[in-house]
Amino acid sequence: MATTALIIVVPCYNEEEALPTTHQRLSELMRQMAADGLIDGSRSRLLYVDDGSRDGTWPLMERLADGGQHVCALKLAANSGHQNALMAGLETAAAMGDAIVSIDADLQDDIHVIPDMVRHYADDCCDVVYGVRRDRSTDTWFKRKSAQAFYHLMRRLGVKSVYNHADFRLMSARAVQQLCEYRERNLFLRGIVPLIGYRSTCVYYDRAERTAGVSKYPLAKMVNFAIDGITSFSIKPVRMVFSLGLVFMAIALIILIYVLYNHFTGHTAWGWSSLILSIWFVGGCILLGLGIVGEYIGKIYIEVKHRPRYNVERRIVK
Repeated sequence: MATTALIIVVPCYNEEEALPTTHQRLSELMRQMAADGLIDGSRSRLLYVDDGSRDGTWPLMERLADGGQHVCALKLAANSGHQNALMAGLETAAAMGDAIVSIDADLQDDIHVIPDMVRHYADDCCDVVYGVRRDRSTDTWFKRKSAQAFYHLMRRLGVKSVYNHADFRLMSARAVQQLCEYRERNLFLRGIVPLIGYRSTCVYYDRAERTAGVSKYPLAKMVNFAIDGITSFSIKPVRMVFSLGLVFMAIALIILIYVLYNHFTGHTAWGWSSLILSIWFVGGCILLGLGIVGEYIGKIYIEVKHRPRYNVERRIVK
């Protein structure tokens, strides 16, 4: 088990405040794991990925890499988004180690379950070990309810996902290499990783408060992330639009029968309000349907251009 080379990938965006504490805690953890014989200390690394930060995150990464043999860093040329930055780190780490752990720089995920992840990998031959939150008590009411609704919706749409799991996981090098075969640009790793199909398990933990700085995922980003997750893995919303069209046609037929009945019985009712209301309602449904279909067309448009997910400006890999 001591031969396991562990790479911890940490994507960062404007994490100048949190990174020193994050680095200290992860370095101490890796030293302890090496002393306990869980990992090979000489080959294990911390890999930081700078996702086009605008503060002093990259200069700090350079100093950390210069000051420690076990520290590596990637600098992306521009802000490519959390999922692409994470993917850049995973692709680099797959050629460096045996097992790769991904974790956010805020360390709200419990790093003390990483040794358990390594044990599942080494002893139980698990290629994927998911870090799963026991509960969401540290979230606000709105974030907790919206997250629960999102996971339930994904499940009902037929998308494979692990409930209360984000991007804190361990993957073997071969699992990451298989992940790299999924070439779509609209990345939703929480949905892609379960598709790999290798043996997996879960470890459970309590989520902590952020170590420093502020969240880099405001409401707008969370909504976009949820839309990407749904439209990248399920065509059921388009089928729902088709079904809705059939329902409206059935309603229109019933209304037609009702109008003809009133006409021939001499009870014709003239109403402006009902007419305008129906026009606005049907018009809104049409626009909603066009919006859903347009979302999928937009995804196709992005995919067929085959642009790179990210551009690496500088590498410090040891």
